[in-house]
Amino acid sequence: PISQGTAKGVTAAQLAALGCRLCLGNTYHLGSRPGPELVQRAGGLHGFMDWPHNLLTDSGGFQMVSLAELAEVTEEGVRFRAPHDGREMLLSPEASIAIQNALGADIIMQLDDVVSSTTVGPRVEEAMHRSVRWLDRCIAAHGRPRHQNLFAIIQGGLDPSLRTRCLEEMTRRDVPGFAIGGLSGGEAKDRFWRMVKLSTDLLPPDKPRYLMGVGTARFGSALVPWGSLQLKNHQFAKDFRPIDPDCSCPT
Repeated sequence: PISQGTAKGVTAAQLAALGCRLCLGNTYHLGSRPGPELVQRAGGLHGFMDWPHNLLTDSGGFQMVSLAELAEVTEEGVRFRAPHDGREMLLSPEASIAIQNALGADIIMQLDDVVSSTTVGPRVEEAMHRSVRWLDRCIAAHGRPRHQNLFAIIQGGLDPSLRTRCLEEMTRRDVPGFAIGGLSGGEAKDRFWRMVKLSTDLLPPDKPRYLMGVGTARFGSALVPWGSLQLKNHQFAKDFRPIDPDCSCPT
């Protein structure tokens, strides 16, 4: 994830050489600083990063969960107090799309009402219905539909009926792709996979799907042909062997 317009620890050329063809940028952080106006003047996020391949920006909605103590959610949008300077910022569906239009990513996300996957009760249903309403506002606000692909985000928590209703509503909208949201927040794996299967079974087969929030590399988990390695485990502290002896990739 790119929170300030640059990948941490590697150059854009190194990322490309590793075979990366899609980078994710965080709309909330990029909208706070360096700001969409500056990025747009630099040729969008592609020019700002000197990145010729694909970019995806999230909507900023995830910060409702990760910065919950700094955020207030209403029908209007999400009101944040920026953690780095205390400045108040309203992220509405229209504002999220305007920022993402300025950033110029190839894939952009609707603003959704995000609740933790372990939340139960009426808040989950409220968030699902609001996400559908906000999708319509995002579609109406989208100024570059021929150049940027707006994805809907499926919500509904771990409730099969709510998730099904959200899928039915959102797949009626003519959007280029869909993201499966509201998962991977601490729920049991069997419940996670049931919701993923329910979602994929009901999504259009001819449109791309994006399963959100399942990345593990940043937490020290390396995927290898025989499973996964938890690199932060004590047993690897003094282990100088390569992650995969049959791969020439630099690790």
